[in-house]
Formats: sequence, structure tokens, C-alpha cells
Amino acid sequence: MARFIAFDYGTRRIGVAVTDSGAMIAAPEGTYSPQELDKAIQRLIGAEPCAGFVVGMPGLLTGETTDSTAPIQSFVSELKKRHPSLSVELVDEDHTSQEASMAMVQSGMRKSKRRQKGQLDQIAATLILQRFLDAR
Repeated sequence: MARFIAFDYGTRRIGVAVTDSGAMIAAPEGTYSPQELDKAIQRLIGAEPCAGFVVGMPGLLTGETTDSTAPIQSFVSELKKRHPSLSVELVDEDHTSQEASMAMVQSGMRKSKRRQKGQLDQIAATLILQRFLDAR
């Protein structure tokens, strides 16, 4: 089987999550700058077969746009152009950052670790991916 790769896209950092090869369980993979992301995607696609991409989009259910809508749409277009054989699914990402923050506290993660930039992004990507899996 093949796995999915999910993104919590931001202009400074992109959180990445992946599923297991059976596409059942979402797990954080890492956080990358926009400049590092293409290399990371190539590495992930090369490591295991990929079923497609999942991208968090704010306001997807309500139809509202935010400051991050246009950059995310541009990122999605670029993914489709660079990887035309892979599907790109959009998932509503509303409140994933807050959920990720609560999950870090509830899991007992130390405050110093929670403050590390990127921790929140990769957990948010994992929540986005889990939403996608739950809806399948």
C-alpha cells in the first residue's frame, strides 16, 4: 500500500506528517522551511510509495478566506504541477494549532520542548492528516 503526506503550510515553516504504509495512522514527520520542503518531499516520496498529499486549508468549511489562503493555494498549485500523478486533498485546518497546543500539554511535553518552533506545526499537520483519514 501507499502512504499519505500532509502539510500544515506556513510562509516561514511547514509542518509535515505522514501515515504508515497502510494509511491508517498519522504521525509527525518534521518541520521545514519553504526552501527545504521540496528536498524533504522528494526524500519522502522516494522512501515509500505515496498515495497523495493532504493540505490544511483554513476556512474550507465556512468559505472564509484568511491571510494564509492565497499562499496555501499557490503551494497546492505547485504540488499539483510538480507531482501530477499524485492527488492533492484539502482538509479544513480550523483550530488545529489550538488542538496541537492542547495535545502537547496533555501529553506532558515539557514547556521548553513546546516552545521549540516547529513542534506545533508538525503536530498540527498530524491532526490535519488524521482528519483526512477519519473522513475516508
